Amino acid sequence: MTTQPASTDRPPSVALAEAPTRQARNSAAFWTATGRARGHEIIRRPGFVAVDGDARAGLRVLIQEPTLDPRELAELGELVRRAAGPVNAEDPFNSTDLSHLGMRGWQMPVMLRPPGPVGQPALEVVRARRPEDLQAAERIVIEGFELTGFEPYHPGELFPTSLIEQPGVDVFVATCEGEPAGAGVSVVDDGVGSHYWIGTSPAFRSRGVGRAVMLGALAHLAHLPVTLTASKLGRPLYESLGYTAAAPSTWWASR
Repeated sequence: MTTQPASTDRPPSVALAEAPTRQARNSAAFWTATGRARGHEIIRRPGFVAVDGDARAGLRVLIQEPTLDPRELAELGELVRRAAGPVNAEDPFNSTDLSHLGMRGWQMPVMLRPPGPVGQPALEVVRARRPEDLQAAERIVIEGFELTGFEPYHPGELFPTSLIEQPGVDVFVATCEGEPAGAGVSVVDDGVGSHYWIGTSPAFRSRGVGRAVMLGALAHLAHLPVTLTASKLGRPLYESLGYTAAAPSTWWASR
């Protein structure tokens, strides 16, 4: 059984060469929604979007263009230097060097999946609508991604209740043996979907939970092109679901 496109209209098309730009825009939409939900400052410039948070959330920078002008680079440097907490930056264009700010960088591919049918997950996957589901997803992501900056755990700090009220944002939870086992976020912006925080609880790894989360999240995106940025461990799963590597991106983090 598969999920068919929601419309008989021709589905939108995104070329591989466009994937970095579409990922940049979608990531900015996600982190802007997260910043609004957390009450953090959002800074918009033509070349980047920054969400300036507290000592635990830190600063998130989303590069939006292949080239930043000198004023933007100077402002970005100042934001990094005065950040209250850890700094993370995403550059889907693989073109902005932030090493002079004392940050370490690594590469991951931006991937693209065209519109198409989606199989059914082998596990139950639900959209988080209840506070307990959202908190279950939050705890899975904190544990699965080893987000030690969010420990000790404060409910609603990573995924505030108002996050799922933001346009285009959905949080998913997969259940295995009656327990919350996997989680992820999907975002739709300007006709393109993307995925974030696809994680599995360590107690349920290697049991198909990540695949179930992806299939559950993709079910409502089957009629859209979808991007993501893949870790080395996640890439084989994404390729098996129809994603193709489009271009390398560079991610930066404070040391």
